[in-house]
Amino acid sequence: MNRLQGKIAVITGAGRGIGRATAIKFAAEGAITIIAEYDQSSGTSTVEAIKAQNGRAEFIKVDVSKNDDVLALFKHVAEKYGRVDILVNNAGIIMDSTLKKLDEEKFDRVIAVNLKGVYLCTKAAAEIMCEQGEGVVLNASSVVALYGNFGQTNYVASKAGVIGMTKVWARELGKDGIRVNAVAPGFIQTEMLSGIPDNIMDMMLEKVPLKRIGQPEDIANAYCFLASDEAAYINGVVLNVDGGVVV
Repeated sequence: MNRLQGKIAVITGAGRGIGRATAIKFAAEGAITIIAEYDQSSGTSTVEAIKAQNGRAEFIKVDVSKNDDVLALFKHVAEKYGRVDILVNNAGIIMDSTLKKLDEEKFDRVIAVNLKGVYLCTKAAAEIMCEQGEGVVLNASSVVALYGNFGQTNYVASKAGVIGMTKVWARELGKDGIRVNAVAPGFIQTEMLSGIPDNIMDMMLEKVPLKRIGQPEDIANAYCFLASDEAAYINGVVLNVDGGVVV
């Protein structure tokens, strides 16, 4: 459909899972995709997958929790492509532990990547987008931010924080032509679920009205819609893509 034809899209954490599916979807819709990924092997793999389908993509190694990395990323994109149309803040990690066992290092690292990284990337991208007078920022939250989850104090805190920042930025940046929205995935078939025992997976499925685990493409499709002109009047929204779990 070419809904993103010619758009310059920066997608963090695009080496695998939802980020990879989103990058491939955006490229198929005509976007030039910047794979901003910490792991070079997976990031390069995503670029190769896109180019194999005649799409345009570039890999840039970045740690979103480090401001110097982030500033270098957006400086490069602005100089090479002249603009940044879409930012997808997808990069995220988990270091699960119950509160009694959760140490400060694990708490700080998850917050640094999942929350601070979103702040750093959006701040850098927004500067460019404000000069353009338009842009789209899409943030990865999670349904666990809405109802909590056992053993995920740090992860839930980070994803709840993302929702809060999304609302603030939608208010602040709207006057500059920038839309800011978030997607809250439910149980999605990614590496994060790969180590979960079958009995736990069965319990999770029981909570999903659609009775299936979501696929990365389900989230990529939501991001694509929100990034496109079809969503031109959608701002400050948190879209649950969860098969009905929150219901």
